Amino acid sequence: MKLHRFYLILFSILVSTLCLSCHSGKNLSGTAYYNYDQTAPLNLTTRSTSILGDTFYEIEFTSTHHEAVTGILSYPDVVGPPLPVIILVHGLGDHKNVDYIAGGEAILREAGYAVLRIDLYNHGARKEADFDFSFDGSTRYRSREVITQSVFDLRRALDFIETRPELDPHRIGYYGISLGGIIGTIFAGVDERVKVPVITLAGGRLNLMYGIHALTKENKNYLSTIDPIHFVKQIAPRPLLMINAEQDEVIPPATSKFLYKKAGQPKDIIWYPATHRTIPIEEAYKAGLNWFRQHL
Repeated sequence: MKLHRFYLILFSILVSTLCLSCHSGKNLSGTAYYNYDQTAPLNLTTRSTSILGDTFYEIEFTSTHHEAVTGILSYPDVVGPPLPVIILVHGLGDHKNVDYIAGGEAILREAGYAVLRIDLYNHGARKEADFDFSFDGSTRYRSREVITQSVFDLRRALDFIETRPELDPHRIGYYGISLGGIIGTIFAGVDERVKVPVITLAGGRLNLMYGIHALTKENKNYLSTIDPIHFVKQIAPRPLLMINAEQDEVIPPATSKFLYKKAGQPKDIIWYPATHRTIPIEEAYKAGLNWFRQHL
């Protein structure tokens, strides 16, 4: 009886999710929500630092809602300008200098790409408060703000890139991991300046992650501006690569499959026999690098 009830609940979630998906195209709030004033001043500050002989540029610029975005820009040694650039973004609770981001920066930079790493909203140097990131608890609106504000911040990062004569604004790639992948799907969907996105350990139909209560009208509206499933189709015809873990315990593989199915062509997906935290990250970066070399 308990097993039968479980399958009934699961079936209800899937059917309701399909219904939400059918109406998502009529939801104007998605793309329009992320419109902003591109002419607003960036108020850029830059400071160079040297680490083990490599020079990095610590930057700060103004985003929407007067947010100060912190980032690091680095350049390859040999390739001359204008340089293709990769925006590289971390996961939940981490920052622009976390080990797996620093390692990815080195791989991409040594391959001839400029790399821009930023701290997501309320992360890293921008962290203001600790709270449980949740889509169905008391912090659900603060959690949503982490995503929405970060999308604005990334769009302002594109504005910054366009001011740099040494960077090629027509060859901008994106590599986002976990929360950085979720946010990056929205970001690439609403801003065509991102030419080649690589989305790692992310998924769509977020209501499947947070139970049947996410199927209410209130929660449908809540998720409308932050669920990648509503934005991924807009990435086409730009080439999309997704990288996922078959035993992901954080992002259910079903949500990644939903997201990939919704995406247009050209696209590809790579599955590793790993969990969210044991994915061979160096291999994942090299797979992304191959994608950039083919398409960027």
